[in-house]
Formats: sequence, structure tokens, C-alpha cells
Amino acid sequence: MSAAEPRLPDLARVTPVDTVGVEERVARFRSRSIKTASKVAGLRLALSMIDLTTLEGADTPGKVRQLCAKAQHLHERMADLPTVAAVCVYPTMVSVARDALGASGIEVASVATAFPSGQAPLSVKLDDTRMAVEAGAAEIDMVIARGAFLAGDYDTVFDEIVAVKAACGDAHLKVILETGELGSLDRVRQASMLAMAAGADFIKTSTGKIKPAATMPVTLTMLHAIRDHYLETGVQVGMKPAGGISDSKTALHYLVMLNETLGAEWMTPRWFRFGASSLANDVLMQLEKQATGRYQSLDYFSKDRRRSDSPWQPKAHWPSSRAGNTTRHPKAPITYRCATATACSSMASSRPRPAVRSSRPSTRRRRHPSRALRRQAAKTWTALLLRHARPTTRCGRR
Repeated sequence: MSAAEPRLPDLARVTPVDTVGVEERVARFRSRSIKTASKVAGLRLALSMIDLTTLEGADTPGKVRQLCAKAQHLHERMADLPTVAAVCVYPTMVSVARDALGASGIEVASVATAFPSGQAPLSVKLDDTRMAVEAGAAEIDMVIARGAFLAGDYDTVFDEIVAVKAACGDAHLKVILETGELGSLDRVRQASMLAMAAGADFIKTSTGKIKPAATMPVTLTMLHAIRDHYLETGVQVGMKPAGGISDSKTALHYLVMLNETLGAEWMTPRWFRFGASSLANDVLMQLEKQATGRYQSLDYFSKDRRRSDSPWQPKAHWPSSRAGNTTRHPKAPITYRCATATACSSMASSRPRPAVRSSRPSTRRRRHPSRALRRQAAKTWTALLLRHARPTTRCGRR
């Protein structure tokens, strides 16, 4: 075996992860507060690192074109915004995205290798990869065989990554570990070292289809693996946390963690990406807030409907029907009111109330209204029963 050929590392000798130390370090990153000009610079950098993604079974060419239009024109009132890094789609939609993006400089990324499960023969995975590359994909996101990895069959996982890397040609290869299924930070580190040794250009946390997806402890563990791999081999590898990053504050914490772990060389879209489409709108809203001093409504930003979205979202409390209007949505919860409560409320409304109340605050503990009404109703019914009861003698006879 030549020196340039990939070689499977001995995963049994990989340094274990100090879980307590990782959690403590992450807690410090989360306590950072970034303000003013540094915050604006961080938000713009985060925006340039986003991979806008649509990976649904209901994807259509029209939806992909709309996503590409959003990637090129994030906000019409903010002309000096950076563009996102890439648009990620299925292999069948790569040609549509490539035509829609044109010469904008935004890359086209495609998932492959039986995404998201990875449960397919190697020949199918290679054909999937070649089809995406031939259609114009500049980046390939592959998933590892988690079943083989968890079973200890590291050779199979390693050989698959090497074969897919060869099928990519000039395209960059991102290897998805699906950390939510690996079970521990030690396995995350082992999978990271294996993927980088096999030739991965990026290592990625998850597909976004399984929870938990990207978390800061997992990402920090993978960043440490990248640092150790770079110090040992001199080869720079990128990082992409994907799934679960939806607000700009969390994105800034990730950038702080990246800068303090790997340094300024990784603080570019070439070496770091966010796999979070919903993050873009929140970053835009924060940039508008920094520029104008006020928040814009989310209606001013384009919305990407997810699979769970529906035209009507039922609310927890549907407005009660008014007089003359008995319309009620069929999914709205039905509220039943007992006759006793109705009587109590009518009695309470008929009682005289003082015209002027004291402005002095009451020191008595307020009781629940329905409980007080039930108590008052019980006293009233008891008084009526006593008033109309027939008199009896001491022995019980009339």
C-alpha cells in the first residue's frame, strides 16, 4: 500500500472524550455575548456559511427554483448582503438548481448514497453519486452505514467512503455521521477520525431527519477531531453542523466555538457551513434590527413551508361563538359547561354590587371564582330547602 493511499486508523487507540469537560466548555461558549459591530460582522459571516436545503419527498422543480431565487436575493431592501454558500437538493433536482443559479457563484450540493438511511448496496450508492456529479453538483453529502459502524465493521464503512470519494471526482465530499444514532461522544470522535482518514473534505453532524441533530457538544467533539487530524497530517478538513440551528444567537455561539478551537483559518465558507435553512430568516431579521433599530415582522421574509406545515394550524383555544354565530371549526376543542355553573353565573350577575370600590388593596386571599360561586350556590339551595321543609315532632311524627 502506497503512502498516498488512505489507511484505516486503529479506532481502539483513539483518545476517549472527556464528556464533563466538553459540557463545561460548551456552557462557557453559550455565556458569550456579542454586541454592536462584532455582532453584525458575525451575522453576515453566518449568512455566507448557510446551505439552503430542501430535501422532501414533495420537492418539485418550482420549489427548487424558488429556493434558488431566495439564495440569490435574500432581502430586497438590503442590497449589500452576502449570498449563501450553497443550495442542497436531491440528485434529481441538481440540474434544475444548476440552471436556476447560473453564474451567481452559489454552489449546488446534492445528497447521495441512499440518503438519509444509507441502506443500499455500494453499487447503488456509487451510481447515485455519479448521477449527481454529472448533473452539475459541486458538493456531495453522503451518509455512512451506521449499522455497519455500530456493529464494529469499520472496514466496510471506510471502504465505502473511499469509493464514494473516487466517484466524486473534483466535487467536494461531505460525510454525514448521523451523530444522533451513534450514541456517545466517543463514537462520534471515532467516526470523525475514520471519515477524515478515508478522504472526507467535510464531516457533517446529521441529516436533519433524526433528533437530536446538531448539538454544541457533538460539534465541539468533531472540531477537536479535526484539529488533531490537522496537527497529525497537515490536511485541513471542513465542518458542517446540520439540523436544529434556527436562531442567530446559537449561530454566533458556534462561530465563537469554531474560532477558539480551530482558529481564523476555518472562519470561511470554504471550511465551515451551517445546514439550517430556517436560520437565514432569523439572521436577516437581526441584521435589519441592527440597521434600523426595530424588528421587522416575519411576513417580510420568504417562508419555506415544511412538511409538517398545513394551511390551517389549530389553536389551543378557539374563540367561543357569539350570539347569532354558531360557526365552529371541526377540529376546535368543544367546551362543555354544566348547568350548575350557568346558574351560579346568573345568580352572581343578579347580585347588587357596590357602586364605588375602595382603592385600598385587599389583604384577603382571592379565591377561585368558580369555587366561590359553587359555595354561594350551595348556601342558597340549603337555605331554600330549610325554608320549605315541613315541621316534624321530636319523635319524627307530624
